[in-house]
Amino acid sequence: MEWRISDEPVAYPEALDFMETRVAAIRAGTQPECVWLLEHPALYTAGTSAEARDLLDPNRFPVYQTGRGGQYTYHGPGQRVAYVMLDLKKRGADIRAFVHDLEEWLIRTLDRFVVKGERRDGRVGIWVDRGQGREDKIAAIGVRVRHWVSFHGVALNVDPELSHFSGIVPCGISQYGVTSLWDLGLTPTMPEVDSALMASFDEVFDPSHDQG
Repeated sequence: MEWRISDEPVAYPEALDFMETRVAAIRAGTQPECVWLLEHPALYTAGTSAEARDLLDPNRFPVYQTGRGGQYTYHGPGQRVAYVMLDLKKRGADIRAFVHDLEEWLIRTLDRFVVKGERRDGRVGIWVDRGQGREDKIAAIGVRVRHWVSFHGVALNVDPELSHFSGIVPCGISQYGVTSLWDLGLTPTMPEVDSALMASFDEVFDPSHDQG
């Protein structure tokens, strides 16, 4: 299992090229599983279920078509993207369980910052109850699986420019907002978030590691 951490923003096509190559290598057994933590320059991505009407401002940032599931998503500075390339055949070959584990990973990571992240039936991603009926999305999930190897992954809002989300209907859901750790009054650094992600990942995806 390899962890990659990029300190500088990574162009979206570069990330796609890396994932394509690594997924093929994982399937061939020539390279290890990998989680890549990075930020992108400001951009929008369209998943396989994206509706054109949900792209409200098509000229604001570059728009990339992508093979992951889901609809429109924003990526940009201040958001930690985690691309997860795992051999799911070795992990039960259950895509629904894999997505549930990704959700659990994010929930446990947020818990380390005393933030209660929650699942919502019928809504992808992780949500925060802001009180008085308001719920905001703090993390997005969009995955693809090829020959039982996963790629794409999750995006956690640490301190992105939240107004950048207004150019799309995030994940096709218009009645809820978006938030971030900093928007909630917490100010972790990106390395602190990375440490929390790595520790929580082992709890969820490698419980035996936790025993050591």
